[in-house]
Amino acid sequence: MKLKRKERAKLMIPTASMSDIAFLLIIFFMLTTVFRKEIGLKVVLPQAETTERILKSRDLANIYISRDGKISVDDNLVSPEQVKIAFKIKLAQNPATIAQIKADKDADYGPVWEVIDALRDAQAFRVVFATEYKRQKRG
Repeated sequence: MKLKRKERAKLMIPTASMSDIAFLLIIFFMLTTVFRKEIGLKVVLPQAETTERILKSRDLANIYISRDGKISVDDNLVSPEQVKIAFKIKLAQNPATIAQIKADKDADYGPVWEVIDALRDAQAFRVVFATEYKRQKRG
C-alpha cells in the first residue's frame, strides 16, 4: 500500500496585526508632520505708538505689499484684480474674514491704495493694517 504524499501545507501570511500597524503609521505621521506656515514677502512693518492685538488669528487673511510694490496673498504674487477675486472667495467661505495688510514701511502708497480698492470691490470691509509696536521709554 502506497502512502499518499502529505498535502502541501498552504502558506498563509498572518494579517491580524496589519490594522494595528496601519494605525501606528497614521499616528506617527500625524504627530511628526509640520504644516508650512504662510511665508509672505519680506516686509518691514511701520512702527506705531499704540496698537490693538487681534486675538482670532484663524479669521485673518494676510496681504503682503513689499517695498517694490509686489503684492502677495496666500504666498502667491497677485495683481490688485486677483486680490479682489481671492477675497470674494475667502469671504464666501468665511464671512468673518479680516483682511490684514502687511505693507512695508517704505512701500509706495499706490499699490496699497489699489489693494484697498480691490478689497472694497470684493466687499471685504473688515481691514486692518499690521504695525510693529514701539515701546516708549519711561524715565
